[in-house]
Amino acid sequence: MNTQAFDMGKAAYQRGDWAGAVSALNGAKAAGESCGEADHLRGNALMKLGMFAEAAAAYGEALSDASYGHVGALNCNRGRALVAAGQADAAEACFQSAVADPTYPTPYKAHVALGKLYESRGQALEAGTAWRNAAIDESNPDPSGALLNLGGCFMTLGRPDDAVEAYRTALDFSVEGGQGAIYAELGRAYMASNRLTEAVDSFNKAAADPSYQLTADQQVAYTAAQRGLAARQGNGPSETDQLLDAAGYGANSLAANDGFGPTTASYDPLDPMGRSGEFIPSPEDTGFFSVTEEDLMAADKDKRQARRKHSHRGLKVFLTILIILIVLAGAGGFAFWRGYGWPTQEAVVSDMFSAASQGNDIAPYLADSVSSEQSSEISALLPAGATSTVSGVDRSTGSSTALVTANLPSGGSQSYQVTLVRSGLGWKVSGVELSFASQGASSSTTTGTLSNSTTDQTDAAATASPDTEAATADASTEAN
Repeated sequence: MNTQAFDMGKAAYQRGDWAGAVSALNGAKAAGESCGEADHLRGNALMKLGMFAEAAAAYGEALSDASYGHVGALNCNRGRALVAAGQADAAEACFQSAVADPTYPTPYKAHVALGKLYESRGQALEAGTAWRNAAIDESNPDPSGALLNLGGCFMTLGRPDDAVEAYRTALDFSVEGGQGAIYAELGRAYMASNRLTEAVDSFNKAAADPSYQLTADQQVAYTAAQRGLAARQGNGPSETDQLLDAAGYGANSLAANDGFGPTTASYDPLDPMGRSGEFIPSPEDTGFFSVTEEDLMAADKDKRQARRKHSHRGLKVFLTILIILIVLAGAGGFAFWRGYGWPTQEAVVSDMFSAASQGNDIAPYLADSVSSEQSSEISALLPAGATSTVSGVDRSTGSSTALVTANLPSGGSQSYQVTLVRSGLGWKVSGVELSFASQGASSSTTTGTLSNSTTDQTDAAATASPDTEAATADASTEAN
């Protein structure tokens, strides 16, 4: 490797001399040589120059250097470059690879990129899933933006009541003084739910934000909400009904409803079982007495970090419910009722047996009800070095049974009966039994707990680092 050229390239990159950085880094490698860091920096510089196809190629070369790492960041950047170069299909695979990298410290960036990609294709359900994943990622410093987009997906899917809850949650995670866009979209969601009083109140708050201006659609909805509420309160002129119909909000349906509650759903997504309590904690005030300004700033920073982590946990619960509500709509609800989900029973069982065969931890595939002792029993029961096949699945809404045949490395085969329980939209293993066809019975049954861990990896230093963010032109992207 030409270290002099590499150092020159890093220095040019640090100065913001993108063309100089590309030129020097091009000469840093010998023919057939790999240097992930040089290619990563070169890709970022090419993005700055708007040379997106070339940047995607540079990131691809960096990925070929297995010793370099940074797989998540490289795949995310390569996906952004491919989107900007008009190769959206190839970009999707890159983003999926990025979020699958357990060492990627900021996966929300790839989820955000996926959300934008799916929205551009009109895939509201897939976009909603991506925005939800971006919002619950604890590395995301501002989940309110992802929640705002999630609400938009609910609106597209015709679920305004769920959009209301997404927007309200976005307000909890947003900064005061810059909430105009959220309040405006919340007003539209309330209007679509025939909740005129709340709609007017939300639009009033949006209009009061000096940093935000209502869009044409939002202004139409605002006017319709004001006139509809005035008509209801004073039996106003008939032109109101015509205005509401013209605006697409259904004056007839408004007349049939009192305007103060949703007509499309009778449940609260935050409390679907009708029990009291909140999944999303409201921010709490902190009282200070005799402290210095430095103490205030330090304490506020610590509290905001702690609250964000705590709120993210509540946010995961809330958004899990919302995403289930999406699936329960239409044909998805029928499939959920029939015992289907994602990941499927077959995928969970196959992955567990594969992990056991390779001597890896099977805890991620086990249900929360499984104890550590029972987890060890299941692990001991599964064969090492075997090739397993799922031969059948008996499905129901909340539980399923899978039959597995394992071809043992010593010859012969062994049958297993695996029980699974519903876990969100997917499934987790709750028990495993040996199955002996000649006896028509099974031996031992075991259950266990879920143990999941994530490895964090910090980005390289911002100065002359491949992970330094790089803005692009129309792509509106940032390089890792």
